[in-house]
Amino acid sequence: MTIVLNEPGVDGLTEVVDALRIWQDDRMPLQLHPGDLGWAWALGAERLAAAVRTWSVAGRIVAVGYLDDPDVLRLATAPDLRQDGALARRLLADLDDPERGVLPPGKVGLEIPNGALLREVLLEAGWVLDEPWTPLRRDLAEPVKDSGLRIEVAGPETAGVRTAVHRSAFSSPAFTEEIWHVLAAGPVYADARCLIGYDEQDNAVAAATVWSAGPGKPGLLEPVGVHADHRGRGHGTAISVAAAAVLRELGASSALVSTPTSNAAAVAAYRAAGYEPSSERLDVSRAA
Repeated sequence: MTIVLNEPGVDGLTEVVDALRIWQDDRMPLQLHPGDLGWAWALGAERLAAAVRTWSVAGRIVAVGYLDDPDVLRLATAPDLRQDGALARRLLADLDDPERGVLPPGKVGLEIPNGALLREVLLEAGWVLDEPWTPLRRDLAEPVKDSGLRIEVAGPETAGVRTAVHRSAFSSPAFTEEIWHVLAAGPVYADARCLIGYDEQDNAVAAATVWSAGPGKPGLLEPVGVHADHRGRGHGTAISVAAAAVLRELGASSALVSTPTSNAAAVAAYRAAGYEPSSERLDVSRAA
């Protein structure tokens, strides 16, 4: 089969998101989700498009790569081709050759789902295992209990509250109210909700954004954060419970989240919220 590497451009982003929606399946390991691109839309469609690569066969997208950083690629493949040797070898060739415009020379990192033949091909070619991540999943077949927080869905009037919690939680000044409006105007956000959790004193203590991939598909939590002044009180668990409830209302079959295994506090909070860990996933990297 002839595999074509492409940069989809702004006009092609919708097709990329649609492919990622189709690939979401509770029977499959967690991989790049439409919500990941939805969250990245906050940077603007042009910058997002410049960070996306696709591989296609006869016009069908069979792999999607998103440069989360210039030297870190998050890669997903069509489930029916996850063990395809021709696709794995072509991906290796494109990832290893900076002239092909996917990854730069030097040390680079790659996120790929468990069960992909590409991992074995990369390791045989000299790539090495890197940072471990813990994917977690909460089944949404049954109703979700009350979280204990008052939950508000952020809108234009409360975007400042939502972004203030995020900036505190992640020590990140970049997520401003203006950026939130760019995020909310993106097409993927039509199936998303930004949640603000308030405690009994009406303090905004936690926030999360949830992304649906459509009815009967797994939804994603990205990101989840607790205000720095209100940590250690169970608010991370509570907002994760609330996020699951909202995804269930949106028709999701399950709620997914992933965190570095080294972040033991986050893993514990998600587990307390009813999320069950899946097999640990190891990133791979290429030395300089």
